[in-house]
Amino acid sequence: MEIFFTQLTNGLAVGGIYALIALGYTMVYGVLKLINFAHGDLFTIGTYLGLSLLTSLAITDKLGPVAGVILLAVMVMCLVGIVGILLDRVAYKPLRTSPRLSAVVSALGASIVFSNAIMLVYGPSTKVYPHDILTTRVLDIFGLPVPVMRLVILLTSIVLMIALYGFIQKTKIGTAIRAAAIDQDAARLMGINVDRVIMLVFFIGPALGGAAGLMVGLYYGQIKFTMGWIYGLKAFTAAILGGIGNIPGAMVGGLLLGVIESLGAAYISLAWKDAIAFVVLILILIVRPTGLLGERVAEKI
Repeated sequence: MEIFFTQLTNGLAVGGIYALIALGYTMVYGVLKLINFAHGDLFTIGTYLGLSLLTSLAITDKLGPVAGVILLAVMVMCLVGIVGILLDRVAYKPLRTSPRLSAVVSALGASIVFSNAIMLVYGPSTKVYPHDILTTRVLDIFGLPVPVMRLVILLTSIVLMIALYGFIQKTKIGTAIRAAAIDQDAARLMGINVDRVIMLVFFIGPALGGAAGLMVGLYYGQIKFTMGWIYGLKAFTAAILGGIGNIPGAMVGGLLLGVIESLGAAYISLAWKDAIAFVVLILILIVRPTGLLGERVAEKI
């Protein structure tokens, strides 16, 4: 029972990270019908920016671990969001009217550029986060030990996902995003600035990815410049699992994938952890190509 509970909470925490990254994929796809293959590298940028700000500004020493981590997360999200906007302006906006394959190739090129830029700036070796920020604290829940950092990641992920869903569904700007996702030409005729909507999407998606990157750094303690590839691929799997273009689907897919992966590693084999994730992807594509909740379809605004 203890093993199951431990793996379940770990899977939910990791699944929350996958879900945050998957939301970036699904938002961009929903509006532009583009898979942003550089999104995993934006996540990696978030991990490295978090480490740089944490060590250079000593935020947690000055404000305490909780307030320091919150401020650090806001800073990382804003910086990575700005990088996302610049990515769109440089790599995607000039190709809006080009064949879709051109944008895909541009995304792959941007991914390579980001990955190598991180390596040149920080070096190819593994970097280590400080170990004394929330990671050593443990809570007793129903007589079972649960690391505080695991709960922080899960709760933060859920809060961010609910906030995004509420923003998209309940605000005027969110309505504009949904309208642009359904039909950009019709949205323009209704007076919506589609370019501004796209810019906002490229800010929000990478910002969530940056938050996920900071969580990974704080949770695991070690980061590497190539980590964006595997996390990006698993988040893409989560988006497909829930239904690409479907925001609730990305949330459900990420959490479910994290739990499946964690339980599979515990009860089958740790060596098969990554393979299990991609077996799930293959099965979903075969059995239900539109995902568990279905791909986003047109709706009345």
